[in-house]
Amino acid sequence: MFERILVPLDRSLLAECVLPHVVALARSLDSQLMLLHVLSPSDRQGGLRAVDPLESQLRRAEAESYLEGVRARLQEVGVVAQTKVIDGDAAEQILTFARENQIGLAILSSHGRSGLSGWNVSSVVQKVIMRAPISLMIVRAYQPAQPDLAGLRYRRVMVPLDGSPRAESVLPLVITLARAEAQIVLAHVVQRPQMPRRTPPSQEDSDLADRIVERNRSEAEQYLETVRVQLPPAAVETRLLISNHAAVALHELAEQEDADLVLLCAHGYSGELRWPYGGLAVGFVAYGSSPLLIFQDAPAREIAPTPAEVAAQKNGRP
Repeated sequence: MFERILVPLDRSLLAECVLPHVVALARSLDSQLMLLHVLSPSDRQGGLRAVDPLESQLRRAEAESYLEGVRARLQEVGVVAQTKVIDGDAAEQILTFARENQIGLAILSSHGRSGLSGWNVSSVVQKVIMRAPISLMIVRAYQPAQPDLAGLRYRRVMVPLDGSPRAESVLPLVITLARAEAQIVLAHVVQRPQMPRRTPPSQEDSDLADRIVERNRSEAEQYLETVRVQLPPAAVETRLLISNHAAVALHELAEQEDADLVLLCAHGYSGELRWPYGGLAVGFVAYGSSPLLIFQDAPAREIAPTPAEVAAQKNGRP
């Protein structure tokens, strides 16, 4: 499914929270693993002062030594990886490297060298998410770390489905995780019809809304059963919710189920490809607390560049 997996590391312990997840996925997927470190100009002491060639060589040697140490640790638990050190802006270089090396999945820590903050993800991760036309996994650095590099096993994986073929593109990965003994929780939310109006709805309006909800609930039950039978029977549970707000209901469900991974598709029923990720996926990035894997269902060529990207390219910026 993912021929190449990219793991950006910035030499911080916070960033290394991804490593147990890297091992868990590497054992389930037959993928090439690449460890990447970006030497950013801001890493130089003194900010934007001129580059000292000797200092630059020393920094590169330290970064290469660090990645080699991580590679050796992974090899000890049976995971083979390659390493690469490049120069430039962290977010831009991660995106460029992913594009030029046909990366299918990037596994990112929510925070790194800049430390934890009130933001759910760091600025670098935010930038990558806004422009990365690939699948992404985000591990929450503020959650307790897994001390054993090879000890992580996904127990409960929550998979939101909205009934669209796009959302179902995650199912091959779901099957792989189920075979690795993860319990899969398929979740679907029937959203109550919105009735924006200045006056309270009439009884007729309420009855109509109830009929729509009941019809959608019945369809959703059949839909979840259709999906469930495609998966290993002992590994699947279903959750059908009725709510005014689908995103809120799914966030609450992830907490109630104690999901150690939320797996969803980048786009859903609307199929809108204006942005790399749809509203539900972005909401889980911004407000979720579980490890999150967003499967990119859209080819990069179909995702339109933002006006800022177009303007930057006209001015010779990446």
